[in-house]
Amino acid sequence: MRQLLLGLFVMSLASASTGCSFAVRSPEMYRDDTAALLETRNEQIKACYDAELARNPGAQGKVTVEFLVLEDSGRITQVVVDPAGTTASEEVANCVVSSIDGLVLTPPDEKKGKAKFVWEFTVGAPKVASAS
Repeated sequence: MRQLLLGLFVMSLASASTGCSFAVRSPEMYRDDTAALLETRNEQIKACYDAELARNPGAQGKVTVEFLVLEDSGRITQVVVDPAGTTASEEVANCVVSSIDGLVLTPPDEKKGKAKFVWEFTVGAPKVASAS
């Protein structure tokens, strides 16, 4: 399994800070911090693919997801599968969504983030995914 970073786009929607601590990330920092957060779920996402391999030993494909990172909490929300960029089974795609939905980027950023990430699953790939 190999995770490919397609891109993270930061929307310039500033939030009003009311005594809360927020980060001010560049788009590159936002991308890297979000990728690092997603990497904390590598083993869980690998388990999604391993379950698919148990059902279908030759299974391969990719899962593309889009989501928002909320500015007030840093929570990943509105995670959806991009069907145009997804070739893995629906089971794997849904499992990836469940694995990352609700993760929290700490500290939150003062801007809302919009992201698109891709996981590519291949037989015999390394155990831990990495962003590129």
